Amino acid sequence: MSQPLATRAPAKINLTLHVLGRRADGYHELESLVAFADAGDDLQLAPGLRLSLDVSGPTAALAGHDADNLVLKAARLLAERVEGLKAGAFRLIKRLPVAAGIGGGSSDAAAALRLLAELNDLPLSHPAVREAACSTGADVPVCLEPRARMMRGTGEELGPALTLPPLFAVLVNPRVPVETPSVFKSLGLRPGQFLGGAQHPVLEMTSAHSLLGGLRTARNDLEPPALGVQPVIGKALELVARTEGCRLARMSGSGATVFGLYEDSQSAADAARFILDRRPDWWVEATGLH
Repeated sequence: MSQPLATRAPAKINLTLHVLGRRADGYHELESLVAFADAGDDLQLAPGLRLSLDVSGPTAALAGHDADNLVLKAARLLAERVEGLKAGAFRLIKRLPVAAGIGGGSSDAAAALRLLAELNDLPLSHPAVREAACSTGADVPVCLEPRARMMRGTGEELGPALTLPPLFAVLVNPRVPVETPSVFKSLGLRPGQFLGGAQHPVLEMTSAHSLLGGLRTARNDLEPPALGVQPVIGKALELVARTEGCRLARMSGSGATVFGLYEDSQSAADAARFILDRRPDWWVEATGLH
């Protein structure tokens, strides 16, 4: 039997998220700088005749049944597009919180597509892989090759990979799920309506200091409606902002995960301890971003 293939499914962090407006078809146009954390889930694929999924880990109970899991959805969508696709048994170790604004399920699905592409000698640029990613979910394409980049449209327009300066974060989730549709509904845009606000800044990435300066002039337009849906997000933001060395506190995606940004790993680790001392029931992770 072939050796299992393995990959990390990293958390996706929206460092910025500008909502430009709502299209006539009901979808929202976005502009977002996306980065990926060292923290994430892990996925293995043992080649075999039968497609299956086993989920374990701290947040496995919240990951959904097999029929709902995006790993199997992505695999089946790729199998529809590639005749004779080799697959097998997936084993997912789930560590990231679910419905948390950090793309856990989307990153898992993208990881599955990476492993299947490797097993079948398909480049990630193969049309079938790209189509399967887009059909699985809006955040799956950006997670397929997890590098920092600008994401536009509904998630299908991806800029080139960017090299971030050394940047460190603490990720905090108050262990409340937030469903993305409810946040967009609370935003309240009608089809064809545009959201006002300053344009997304051009970000300078020569140093962490310059990048952080630019990020502070940007925003996450889903933060205010998410606070209305889950007010505890505001408490998490306040606690992160109080940590020593925090240069920016912001929500990721549609929440409820928030992050603090720091210029060194020790400050991020100290911040994680500070938060866990006060909220030991929350999910807290110090991590690097790339």
